[in-house]
Amino acid sequence: MIRLAIVGAGYWGPNLIRNFLKIDPEMVHVVCERSETRRDHIAKEFPGLKFCSDYSEVLKDDDVDAVVIVVQPAFHHDMARAALLNGKHVFVEKPLALTDDECKDLIRLAEDRNLTLMVGHVFEYNAAVRKAKEIIDSGALGDIYYLYSERTDLGTVKADVNAMWNIAPHDVSIMLYWLGQEPKNVSARGYTYLQNGVEDVVHMALEFPSGINADIHVSWLSPKRIRSTTVVGSKNMIVYDELSADGKIKVIKNELCANGFDQKKDKYVKKKGEVVTPELEDYEPLHLECKHFVECVKSGQKPLTDGENGRRVVRILELAQESLTRGGKTITIAS
Repeated sequence: MIRLAIVGAGYWGPNLIRNFLKIDPEMVHVVCERSETRRDHIAKEFPGLKFCSDYSEVLKDDDVDAVVIVVQPAFHHDMARAALLNGKHVFVEKPLALTDDECKDLIRLAEDRNLTLMVGHVFEYNAAVRKAKEIIDSGALGDIYYLYSERTDLGTVKADVNAMWNIAPHDVSIMLYWLGQEPKNVSARGYTYLQNGVEDVVHMALEFPSGINADIHVSWLSPKRIRSTTVVGSKNMIVYDELSADGKIKVIKNELCANGFDQKKDKYVKKKGEVVTPELEDYEPLHLECKHFVECVKSGQKPLTDGENGRRVVRILELAQESLTRGGKTITIAS
């Protein structure tokens, strides 16, 4: 049996504890959390768990096979590195680290020691996102023109990272997963209204080698909670809305392109396109992600969201951050 240490029991940690316990009630060997208040809270929510407050105890514990890191991003690299050096498999919540070089370091360590390194890009385990990938790969959309996403809410505001690092990893990972390619250019503009030096509203733009363009808008400061991504193709379009009650995926016929240009009326013929709502599997994406990590540790197989997957996202965000600091300058992503 795989024995886990969950490191960090703040906002997201309990969700990982719950799902790993669901896989096996004995799987979570210890929860490492500095805050006594949080330890007490988790102990009431999950009776019978063992706790510690010092990460070094986890590293020295020979009964711990794998470490699940759910702490602030600034600590991801150092904590993951220490775990790998001590022979532990590692799961890191997004982002994998804060720089491309840090990611490369973790990937090298995991490969040298034959250990599993996985990043928590949970949307790649989402049934709706996977269905959209299936539709895109089938060619049903025709030529893909562009994508755009919105991920906005009123809060939760962070002090250690801006809204882009906090929220946009989801959208970047989804787009890379769907398109199967990396962008050649990235630019970003951000605005600070709530805290000096911490952008709470960010607009990102990605340009792909195939000519596809993508826009990502993230914000902590919006009255509307939106979790939506649209893919526009020459034949059909996909709208993925995680909050929709009547179907998270909708495929809409692109009637504008299908009908073409009307020479007599000197305009494109526009009419409402047919809408199809595909059926989706019913499961919790986080549970599938946790199961996948355990299976990879046991079998040695490469995770879907492995270290390289995490590095691709971090590299884009790192260069987008450079663009932010340079007033939105377009940054070329080296191949």
